[in-house]
Amino acid sequence: MSLGHELLDRVLTRLGLSARPTVDRAGLDRLYAAWCLWVPFDNTRKLLALRSGEPTPLPGIDPEDFLETWLEQGTGGTCWPSCNALYAVAAACGFDATRATASMGYMSQANHGTIVVHLEGRDYLVDSSMLLNRAVPFAPGEPAIDDDPLKPVEYETVDGVVRFWFEYLQIRGWGSLPCRLLRRDVAESVFRESYEPSRTVGPFNNLLFGTRNFPDRIVTLHGRWEMIRSVDGTVTTTEHDAGSLRVALTASLGLAPAFVDRWAASGALDASLVDTPPPQGPPTSEVAPSRRR
Repeated sequence: MSLGHELLDRVLTRLGLSARPTVDRAGLDRLYAAWCLWVPFDNTRKLLALRSGEPTPLPGIDPEDFLETWLEQGTGGTCWPSCNALYAVAAACGFDATRATASMGYMSQANHGTIVVHLEGRDYLVDSSMLLNRAVPFAPGEPAIDDDPLKPVEYETVDGVVRFWFEYLQIRGWGSLPCRLLRRDVAESVFRESYEPSRTVGPFNNLLFGTRNFPDRIVTLHGRWEMIRSVDGTVTTTEHDAGSLRVALTASLGLAPAFVDRWAASGALDASLVDTPPPQGPPTSEVAPSRRR
């Protein structure tokens, strides 16, 4: 589907863009950086839907629904809905964007949605989950490292498949997580069909997870824990109670207080406060190319 001009203009205004981005590398970076600053990656709407017990489709996969709810409530989504919405915005701005499937982590099947933009003879990764702050150019067979102080990323080609490595949980030093690019130029129906089965199996069905970028830091919420990494590499970890987690949902993720009230009333707040340690890093059987001996 294509976005209407009125909705697109409201989205761009909320992103802090006074005009539509130019269809070039600078414009793509400008659009994507604004998305990373203002649209969180979070599972709050999904948790609310799952706890309602209603058999209706999971929310947000429709771009208009995702964007209208973000404009009103500040919510984002997990990979399939957030990527679908970002794709719709990029395409409406004139970019040659395509949806793509990927395999996140150490699983073999497609479990992640992302975006590839073809621009000026190059391909760029534009991912609504990794929130990399800038479009990442890539070419199969040409390994590269982009050691941005907040969002380092590198990629390699293994058996003909491009594999990206990014910082797990946005915390430098906790290890990188691989993401293998699988099918490109997939239909929207693939995203819809991939999202719905995640209501029964998936990493975002029980505890709060959310992350958002700021110019000088990255904030990640996982259950009752909040982790903030500053541009200088300093990491601060905070353990929340019910009151302070509510504050973090509004101050850090940007969610509307009225939505947080509904989310808490569903039991999702209490479920996220279970007595668990801070999240651990990913398996270390594989590491990013730059860390191999």
